[in-house]
Amino acid sequence: MPRRLPTPEETMRILAQKRTRPARKPPRTAGRSLAKFIKTMDEKFGQGPGVLQARWREIVGERLSRQTEPVKLTKGRAGAPGALEIRVAGPAAALIQHQTGEILERVNLYLGAGAVGRLRIVQGPVKAQALPPSAGGRKRRSVPLDAAAEAELSASLDNAPEGPMKDALLRLGRGVLRNDPERR
Repeated sequence: MPRRLPTPEETMRILAQKRTRPARKPPRTAGRSLAKFIKTMDEKFGQGPGVLQARWREIVGERLSRQTEPVKLTKGRAGAPGALEIRVAGPAAALIQHQTGEILERVNLYLGAGAVGRLRIVQGPVKAQALPPSAGGRKRRSVPLDAAAEAELSASLDNAPEGPMKDALLRLGRGVLRNDPERR
């Protein structure tokens, strides 16, 4: 025999009589529990090469940052200065080796006095770093479209009303046609 559901009045009476336990609080996040441990480990072992990679261009300068990148930062034993391993692009290693003192001074200025005492140079490919727009890199002038492509683009926009929208569509069309490898 199927059981009958209570009416709304009976439901209200049942809920008023019975007490339920309050919902449990969710457990604390792991990051919060580990924060103190991570802080002590960071003080003990220091930060890795990630802190240097983020600001490498500022530390060593524009020219050296194009030829080098930090790979590994090794902490010295018993408070001794550590060693920094940097990757250098090909034949520039000999030139970089002569600038070791200057690089060490700049890295120690950033990390703190006596943080790095040795520089280990490893030859290998260096990741290409994007230059910021204000880094003196000139913007290349784009090559204009040939007359036939310009006429075709203008003819396709004849029905568009004059104004900023048509100008924007023309600029967009020129950009697309310039970058089309089939048109070259």
